[in-house]
Amino acid sequence: MKPCTPLSHARPLWLRDARRELLLFGVFALLLLGLGLGLRDPWPSDEPRFALVAQWMVGHGQWLFPHRGHELYPDKPPVFMWLQALGYFLTGNWRIAFLLPSLAAALAALALVYDLTRRLWNHRSALLAAAALLVTIHFTYQMRNAQIDPLLLGWITLANYGLLRHLLLGPSWRWFAAGCFFAGVGVATKGVGVLALLMLLPYLVARRGHWRQLARPTGGWRWAGGLALFLVPILGWLLPMLLVAHADGDPQHAEYVQNILFGQTVHRYATPSGHIHSPFYFLGIIAADWLPLSLLLPWVLPAWWRRLKRRDARFLLPLGWIVLVLLFFSFSPGKRDVYILPALPMTVLALAPLLPGLLRRRGVRLAVFTLTTLLAGALTAAAALALHRHPAWAVKIEQSLDPQIWWMLLAIGAAGIVVVALTRVRRAPLGWLLFAGVLWSVYGLWGYPMLNGDRSARDVMVRARAIAGPDAGIGLLAWKEQNLLMAQGPVAEFGFLKPWPQQYADAVAWLQADPARRWIFSLDEAMGQCVDRHRAIHVGHANRREWWMFQAAAVAPGCVPGTSAEQDADEQP
Repeated sequence: MKPCTPLSHARPLWLRDARRELLLFGVFALLLLGLGLGLRDPWPSDEPRFALVAQWMVGHGQWLFPHRGHELYPDKPPVFMWLQALGYFLTGNWRIAFLLPSLAAALAALALVYDLTRRLWNHRSALLAAAALLVTIHFTYQMRNAQIDPLLLGWITLANYGLLRHLLLGPSWRWFAAGCFFAGVGVATKGVGVLALLMLLPYLVARRGHWRQLARPTGGWRWAGGLALFLVPILGWLLPMLLVAHADGDPQHAEYVQNILFGQTVHRYATPSGHIHSPFYFLGIIAADWLPLSLLLPWVLPAWWRRLKRRDARFLLPLGWIVLVLLFFSFSPGKRDVYILPALPMTVLALAPLLPGLLRRRGVRLAVFTLTTLLAGALTAAAALALHRHPAWAVKIEQSLDPQIWWMLLAIGAAGIVVVALTRVRRAPLGWLLFAGVLWSVYGLWGYPMLNGDRSARDVMVRARAIAGPDAGIGLLAWKEQNLLMAQGPVAEFGFLKPWPQQYADAVAWLQADPARRWIFSLDEAMGQCVDRHRAIHVGHANRREWWMFQAAAVAPGCVPGTSAEQDADEQP
């Protein structure tokens, strides 16, 4: 393998100096991914849950057993929430802290893809690869969210980087050990982090077939020692949790251990309860969510095949790993689009040396130009129609979202049309880059503050506190994580997973213990016919749900929603 060309001597892509290009790209990436940071609270579906768990950790000092309210939350290991808590310790601001792990993972993934591509090929291909990853819709959208999968992408990309530094550019046993270690960190974050180690399977194929561009390190004990490091972060989380659960004898902790080790891994993979899709589901995700990258596939697939026939291991290892990941998730009936997100950086790595030539092809430029034009035109037309004609679909959207959303979409679409007019087909890739910059920047700076009140439930929780007064207690009935997270002042909750009738009975008992100073904040459906809505107060609409508040005077005596007692109360005149 030829030595890596120093960046100071690398052939630049656009500017006169490669280092300036890299600095400019880094600033652009930080703005594209970070604009809007601090301007919104956590949004459903997953963000409020993880932020709530992290807040509980900080407030109660319980780091091994995550809690959602007073109930244990056994669905995910705590690493992501630990990092959110660390972000809070560093910034003192939850609005910033909850998004920091995803932002750090995104920037790290871009840096790793760039550096590995530069070492395997050159600076020009590396910079194009990092830019292609940054403006792929699936990457940008997901990495701006505070969910576990963006962090998992970061760990798996770091693990793959370490393994490929050893397998293609090595031997480098330190990088192999680092790759195994961070695969273990991925497991402690979300069980499927172990998929990073599948990179060893195409390596074995390449080694047996004497493929080119492949390192051939020797030393069996070093392989075993590196793989042993995979267990270090897993045991670092698992052993203290198991020891505490065994020592305190708490049945809830025992149930948590059973769920996190088996219910959320083997059982969830083999017999999922939701998100059931066909085995070909991820092909649609690649075609739509991986735009504009997926537009290149008609040209890329034959080029990949030619390089595989030349037995170039630089293509076999990442492409073989991607195929194994797709097969792994396709065999499970339960599928979500984010499952294959960690495969995106390796896809860009395998695509990287082809990008300089592909982007000079008129067919590729025309495809990217058409995509930018269609998206900008669709946003402009839909926004203009909504503002001037008020069709039924627009009115329905406005029931949940601020009507200013149309002005925001109109601004993005109009800016996109201007970009298309300036860049045309000749500079279509630059046009998409600029359009993506406008889209995500406007969304972060304008869309976040505009949508936050409804999506985060902040508005209804502020109004609930205004109704109850500053000192009254508010009990949450059939609540969502964002309600407890955004609650103002003293609150009580009666379980999250507990059935609504049981929550209602506990809430009413709590309410009647101090009827003058307590209120119930409830989802409309959870009240059934047991609450007189003429004596209740409609708080508002948030997250496509209606929310009410009531005191003891509005409660029908002896009635529990969803029981025969409710039916009897409903039949009375």
